[in-house]
Amino acid sequence: RDGSPSNVSLAGVPESESLEYKAVSVLLVLLVCGLGIVGNAMVVLVVLTSRHMRTPTNCYLVSLAAADLTVLVAAGLPNVSRSLSGTWVFGQAGCRAITYLQYLGINASSCSISAFTLERYMAICHPMRAQAVCTVARAKRILAGLWSGTCLYCTLWLFLVDIQVSRGGYVQCGYRVKRLYLPIYLFDFTVFYVLPLLLAIVLYALIARVLYLSPLPGHPDASPAGLERSCPQTGGTARRTGLSSRKQVTKMLAVVVVLFGLLWMPYRTLVLINSFVATPYLNAWFLLFCRTCIYANSAINPVIYHLMSQKFRSAFRQLRRCGRADGSWRAAAR
Repeated sequence: RDGSPSNVSLAGVPESESLEYKAVSVLLVLLVCGLGIVGNAMVVLVVLTSRHMRTPTNCYLVSLAAADLTVLVAAGLPNVSRSLSGTWVFGQAGCRAITYLQYLGINASSCSISAFTLERYMAICHPMRAQAVCTVARAKRILAGLWSGTCLYCTLWLFLVDIQVSRGGYVQCGYRVKRLYLPIYLFDFTVFYVLPLLLAIVLYALIARVLYLSPLPGHPDASPAGLERSCPQTGGTARRTGLSSRKQVTKMLAVVVVLFGLLWMPYRTLVLINSFVATPYLNAWFLLFCRTCIYANSAINPVIYHLMSQKFRSAFRQLRRCGRADGSWRAAAR
């Protein structure tokens, strides 16, 4: 009953050995993880290299991108070698380190989502207070605390996993203290999945009430917290523009939260059910679907930013132009 995204069996049962399964698994994981790694790396680069992109919300999105990169590298790529070799090839140290990084990325992404949800709530529902509270410096301090706490909490997994060899000689990375696994997984499931979703439901309902049902304050939102900050202006046109911008940013972040809930649901639900039933459900193709949903969740956010944020779309375009120009310059220099 393994809850690690890189472990397929959930109960020590090897993956399907069919050539068809291996081919589909490898191609699917490489495609999703490859696109996700490129996309999240672009998010980090455009925010770090563009001064106008350095806002509190974008700080949390960089944190989310870093966490998603960790998930894709630590959970996705080891599955490629496992599918090709049919066994665990990273040894005991690799088992512990990769499991640690998997949970670090998963939990840090959940914390980052909760952080930008709270930041959006402050920016929309308490705009005057947000001017002092929602700053880049404060966002960096919050993220430093979140990552430090998550790194410390995830050290638990270093002591709970080890390599195991089945009777048939199949080597896997599994749990050596199985009686402790269920309470720790349930705690993890509650704190890093259920509670963030409940928090998001409540806060986005309050945000929607302000944006769509309540009259706007008479002043423009001068908070630096917005992804699309507006300049202090007067007049109805400026207020309508500010409202439209705030709605667009909030919709984009809400989509990120909804996809987080939906794409993690198959795997979280499967592991939870298998932890209590006498005969776990171990269909290899369904497990592949569940894992692919996890990787897709970590890969899709840059696509959402591109589709729903004009600033991110322009920044991505500029980054690609710089890359092509740099490549042309190097070719000419030869």
